[in-house]
Amino acid sequence: MSSKPDATKFVFGLDIGTRSIVGTVGYKKGDKFVVITQKTKEHETRAMLDGQIHDIGRVANTIKEVKAACEEAIGSELKQVCIAAAGRVLRTLDTHIDMVFEDERETTAEDISNLMSLGIEKAYKEFSQKEESDIKFYCVGYSVIKYFLNGNAIGNLLGHKAKKISADLIATFLPDDVVDGLYRSVELAGLEVANLTLEPIAAISVAIPEKFRMLNIALVDVGAGTSDISITKDGSIIAYGMIPMAGDAITDVIAQHCLVDFDTAEKIKKDSDNTESIKYEDIMGLPQTISRGEVLETIKETVDEEAEKVAKEIVRLNGDKAVSAVFVVGGGGIVTGYTEKLSEQLKIAKERVALRGREVMGSIEFLEADADRSSLMVTPIGICLNYYEHNNNLVYVTFNGKRMKMYDNGHVSVVDVAMQAEFPNDGLFPKRGRALTYLVNGKSKIAKGELGEAAVITVNGKPADITGPVKMNDKIVITESTAGVRARIRIENLPEYKEGLKLTVDGKTIELTKPVFVNGKPVNPDYEIKEDDRIEIKDACTKEQLMDIIESSETETYDSLPDEEEYDETETDVNDQDEAEGKEPDREQEKTDPKPMSSGINTALTVFVNDKPVTLTGKSDYVFVDVFDHIDFDLSKPQGSGIETVHNGKNAEYMSPLHDGDRLTIRWKE
Repeated sequence: MSSKPDATKFVFGLDIGTRSIVGTVGYKKGDKFVVITQKTKEHETRAMLDGQIHDIGRVANTIKEVKAACEEAIGSELKQVCIAAAGRVLRTLDTHIDMVFEDERETTAEDISNLMSLGIEKAYKEFSQKEESDIKFYCVGYSVIKYFLNGNAIGNLLGHKAKKISADLIATFLPDDVVDGLYRSVELAGLEVANLTLEPIAAISVAIPEKFRMLNIALVDVGAGTSDISITKDGSIIAYGMIPMAGDAITDVIAQHCLVDFDTAEKIKKDSDNTESIKYEDIMGLPQTISRGEVLETIKETVDEEAEKVAKEIVRLNGDKAVSAVFVVGGGGIVTGYTEKLSEQLKIAKERVALRGREVMGSIEFLEADADRSSLMVTPIGICLNYYEHNNNLVYVTFNGKRMKMYDNGHVSVVDVAMQAEFPNDGLFPKRGRALTYLVNGKSKIAKGELGEAAVITVNGKPADITGPVKMNDKIVITESTAGVRARIRIENLPEYKEGLKLTVDGKTIELTKPVFVNGKPVNPDYEIKEDDRIEIKDACTKEQLMDIIESSETETYDSLPDEEEYDETETDVNDQDEAEGKEPDREQEKTDPKPMSSGINTALTVFVNDKPVTLTGKSDYVFVDVFDHIDFDLSKPQGSGIETVHNGKNAEYMSPLHDGDRLTIRWKE
């Protein structure tokens, strides 16, 4: 035991099966995997059926016992665990993904990881579009069928120079309730999920080494509730499938025939493999004896049915033809007659359908002398090995008090969570107050409201950015953004009005007030414009108006208009006008708009958005989020997994100031 590495390097795997739970603790040592300990505990009740958890509490208690036994054996606490889901109600989808570099360069491990993440995201999107049921599915694993380097097939991308790397993937999906039950049971046992995979994916990593995958082989993992199937060909895993029938179906037949409970029937089944005469007690308390031959005759029809269904699924997955060989793992495949019937149904030699156990454990080193090296241990060890090959996981977070889960593609952000939670897009960004539409001399005009406050985002109680990363058990709270003050403007602030008429009288310059009419009636310059007002600003005045101005100029002249910020304190409140017109007064607006209006100094600013120039107008200064008012980018209709925003080469902050010539990138993530 002295050769063990630091306990933090241990991998803890749990095979949560229908009949039992197997815990495995080990670590990688070169090309070998070292198993420090394995502990098995059978369920005391039928807490699981057909690979699905029915009693979460009881399963969690069994996990606790297995965890405690493993901890005692290794002398360390276990906090994280790798798990696998059975293929119940399994769905699969094939997809192709490309990733193009700006310049040709050497492919890194990170590039390959990013390619896989993009492939999984694409597969999930395609799957969601095709799946017609209301059941929520999650991706629980994937396999690479083939890699491509600049369009040509290749075995391994790492280290090759490339302009484009690609991959064909097969992604696997399971229903929400199957995944939820697994996660909840593990959490109740005091563990955090480090990796999730599919049982046949885990089994194949041990049972069929890569050197055999050039052959057309089927792997059948016969458990208690399900028979999970995977197919290899041309060096890759090409298909996954399952049938919801396995060892428990045979046990149920024995229970009916012998009139015993399930546990007694399970013992009779196991004993019949190596005992000619089995004694037991039926539910009436009477002692009974059954021969091995009678047991085999009793279960023959069910064994044949099960083998026939598995064979048909293998043929279907393999393009309607038989495979060259079948490897069988799992306890359910040990029953007498199963492999023979499977070979018969596939019409291949019986020697080519065989149980795999000790003979495929060449790369596995066991530290415990009495370790089980049978076919039952293939999947439990494969679950641990899968941790090193894939990092398929779900991230559980709390969003505004609601617990939810996200597929961990390596870069889950706050905005991704908000979008999955269907948080309104306009609730993330500052909203403008109500705009004002009116006509000036027959031309339509729009005055925009002011921007409100941006959404307040916290992660675990600390301020966070919308593009910030999210990890397991984070608590995210988003307070929706607010609307700004509605647009308000007076006649005297209009550019058409400011360009006044000027006269020179007795050597003095006099600026004439332009006559203004709103909806056909004369108004003063301090009139506040209302929605749909028709404003006429005259560039001439009557003789009587001119004479009045000349007469008044003898006592008072003006070199300029009064300050725009000064206006009559007795002006009519807009809510009084609303009430007079029969509209509901905007009292909330009064609370948020106590300040007088500013005339504003409008400046124009040009930035480059996605390499195209965009000129911003209407304000004295601008922040990043203002760009959305000047580009065609509909936030209410998501077209990707999130929004990518870059400001001068760095991740953008939505309230950061803009300057002339800034370069911005705004696009949907694929």
